[in-house]
Amino acid sequence: MDQTATQQNPLGREEIPKLLSGFAVPSIIAMLVSSLYNIVDQVFIGWGVGYLGNAATNVAYPLTTISLAIGLLISAGSASRFSLYLGRGEKEKAAGIAGDAIALSAVLGVAYAVLIQLFLGQLLRLFGATPDVLPYAQSYTRITALGLPFFIVTKTLSTLARADGSPRYSMLCITAGAVLNIVLDPIFIFGFGMGVQGAAIATVVGQVFSFLLGAAYLPRFRSTAIQWRHLRIRLYESITIVTYGMSNSFNQVAITLVQIVLNNSLVHYGALSPYGKEIPLAAAGIVMKTNAILLSIIIGISQGSQPIIGFNYGAGNYRRVRQTFRLAIRWNLMVSMAGFLLFQVFPRQLLASFGKGNELYYQFAVRFMRVFLLMVLINGVQMLSSSFFAAIGKPLRGMFLSITRQVLFLMPLLLVFPLLWGIDGILWAGPAADLAAFLVTLVFILLEMKEIRRREAEQG
Repeated sequence: MDQTATQQNPLGREEIPKLLSGFAVPSIIAMLVSSLYNIVDQVFIGWGVGYLGNAATNVAYPLTTISLAIGLLISAGSASRFSLYLGRGEKEKAAGIAGDAIALSAVLGVAYAVLIQLFLGQLLRLFGATPDVLPYAQSYTRITALGLPFFIVTKTLSTLARADGSPRYSMLCITAGAVLNIVLDPIFIFGFGMGVQGAAIATVVGQVFSFLLGAAYLPRFRSTAIQWRHLRIRLYESITIVTYGMSNSFNQVAITLVQIVLNNSLVHYGALSPYGKEIPLAAAGIVMKTNAILLSIIIGISQGSQPIIGFNYGAGNYRRVRQTFRLAIRWNLMVSMAGFLLFQVFPRQLLASFGKGNELYYQFAVRFMRVFLLMVLINGVQMLSSSFFAAIGKPLRGMFLSITRQVLFLMPLLLVFPLLWGIDGILWAGPAADLAAFLVTLVFILLEMKEIRRREAEQG
């Protein structure tokens, strides 16, 4: 370990609150604006097309979460390795990790876009598209798939920029494209009368612009020099990147699987209820994307804390590791409390911003938001904890925690509860899974903190 490099790097010496705010706030802003890629489309489509358009973006949404899972698999994994190597003073290895991650994200991004184009109809039906919704979903997704390789590579570039000590530039990469998307949405949807296709084109243009900004950072790395020879895929490094990124990625994969099960359950049990098939499908999509705003803040806190935790764990500064995690949890709880109050007190106002709907629609949507998001106050602890384990080089534990809520608890409950209580069972599956995942996460974190305190005590 290079002690001089550790002492000179701000990650190893600056006050934790200042560091975390410096890294987390830009990341939060970037995640918030990034979530607007889907939120803004939902709002404009809701007003320009109607609830069938909202339902279409809902059934297409799993394709976006899969692309985010690919992006996180590479970006989170490479950033963790990058930070650990910098903490040890191994700059050349850090550069190799960055180059490998960029090349790997480009290859996987293109492969994913091709698969979508080849199997789009089958995928959308799997995700719950009804005959009325399918044409809108196909028109939207044929175009947005073209931008997903740029989105995946940009995710890697912006995350590495943050790990390199440039959180503001990382924020710029994401926010600039999202702002462009927001500006173009009404022009294409209403001005040119292009409907869902206009929203899709605006999204792709924004993603390409973000990619160009991310690529412009390559010659500007501060902590190490990224050269052309680094931009290649090496099997061993790729495996380590994927291993370290699994906890973050699996959480998104799990969200995708849950979305598929949720959509199909809503269609099936909605048909047996007074609401029909399309109302539950459209309402759930809006509720989930509204919650995505809250989750984007929590993910931003997690991403902001990751380089601080990874660097200091690699350098053996265990006290700073504990301080960073505790502060991140406190911030998460404050944000989650604000979200809880909004979802419980102002659900109709939030839902109304996404477009028109009849009284039956609002009746279901308001109840869905209040019940399904009842436990959001504790939901972020699991996300922060799974990211924490990835940052300290224990990706398998992080991966396990990342799937507890979605795979181990929510998916089975989505299948069992409706058998007992119909469509109401779908609503109550959410808070039940949140509580169970929180209890499991609490056990893992308490045991790990005990081990970190032991190491800290051994250092004297």
